[in-house]
Amino acid sequence: MATKVVIVRHGESTFNVQGRVQGHGDASTLTGKGIAGAKQVGQALKGINFDQFYSSPLRRAYETALEISYQLQVSPPEKTDLLKEIFLPAWETLKFEEVKEKYPEAYQHWHSSPQDLRMDYETPEGTKTVYPLRDLFVQAQAFWQFILDKHQDQTILLVGHSGINRALICTALGMGLEGYIRLQQANCAINVLNFPGDWGEPAQLEGFNLTSHLGDPFPTPRFKEKTLRLLLVRHGETDWNRQGKFQGQIDVPLNATGREQGAKVAKFLENVPLQFAITSPLLRPKATAEAILQFHPQIELGLEPELAEISHGAWEGKLEPEVEAEYPGEIERWRTVPHEVQMPAGENLQQVWDRAIQAWDQIIETAKNNPNYTKPIVGLVVAHDAINKVILCHVAGLGPEEFWQFKQGNGAVSVIDYPLDGGTPRLQAMNITTHLGGVLDRTAAGAL
Repeated sequence: MATKVVIVRHGESTFNVQGRVQGHGDASTLTGKGIAGAKQVGQALKGINFDQFYSSPLRRAYETALEISYQLQVSPPEKTDLLKEIFLPAWETLKFEEVKEKYPEAYQHWHSSPQDLRMDYETPEGTKTVYPLRDLFVQAQAFWQFILDKHQDQTILLVGHSGINRALICTALGMGLEGYIRLQQANCAINVLNFPGDWGEPAQLEGFNLTSHLGDPFPTPRFKEKTLRLLLVRHGETDWNRQGKFQGQIDVPLNATGREQGAKVAKFLENVPLQFAITSPLLRPKATAEAILQFHPQIELGLEPELAEISHGAWEGKLEPEVEAEYPGEIERWRTVPHEVQMPAGENLQQVWDRAIQAWDQIIETAKNNPNYTKPIVGLVVAHDAINKVILCHVAGLGPEEFWQFKQGNGAVSVIDYPLDGGTPRLQAMNITTHLGGVLDRTAAGAL
């Protein structure tokens, strides 16, 4: 059993449209589009049985939560201040352009190192000082301690805001303050976290910033014309995925379900303006990539050997009980300390990390320097469970020890944006499987 938490950002608000800072301010309300989006969230979540429902008390969030509750035909959510948005007292109600002009140094901090942002503000008791992001992370940790103690092994729904949602995900995954700017949250986006135990145990991100229920396959890049967008796809299902066999670098082909998943991914990405495509050379990702490129016949598929799946060595072709019988205790170590496991006659995670990230960085560099690509640049990379998890850890600023904290379903799509002028990458969406049958990832959970 595990505690599953579905996190939703509020719908589009009047201040979102006006480009104003909201924070703790409560003057902003949902627009017509925001109300429609909340209804779409409710429809997307039908079929999930929630044990409890919490919301920020701020109007834009609570209005969203109420609309979702109407769609789900459940009781109104319980309000909690622990889901309030980040407190930005000096900026609230100002337009972002006004903030940039009036507080240029602080505005720069907010976009490059928000953890260092400090604000002084006046109260009847005198001047007070806050560190908005640091305080938000303390708030997020307090919420997790409360929720996981009270709702062990239940399914919980939350409606919050961009800032608190990112802080919740960062603290759950152990990303730290620096991870905040690596994550994005669209209005009415859906996120899914799984907690296997108490607070402090690693959580798993099952789905992140999902927007396809809104008619948008992915969130829009923040600075569209200055972005390299990479669509990272895991191959479709194989018989060994279904059976739970370690396949690694054994060249197992897609099964019928995998081919169907490839066709569905292809349809999902049909209208995306791809400019290049790279795949691991193994049959399962290559066939998935070829299915996608049926709708993009002008793209020549490139093969990158360094994106091949982890070599499990002597484990390949075996089920977990067979591995356990031959190598007692190693399966448990693989689940709990994967970065410490050396596959017999195979690889360890650091070796996989080194080759995968080197290949990934080269893909980025080559794309950025290709004079024939129009901006924004959009590329496709199709690989494997372990390879994709390594790349996602790298993008999130995590290491090999956090390997299991990102779920990768067969046929899942993740979206990563790189600023063309340099800077921190943004994880825009992760493990999208809605094209395969809903918000929750229901694909095979077999061995790598």
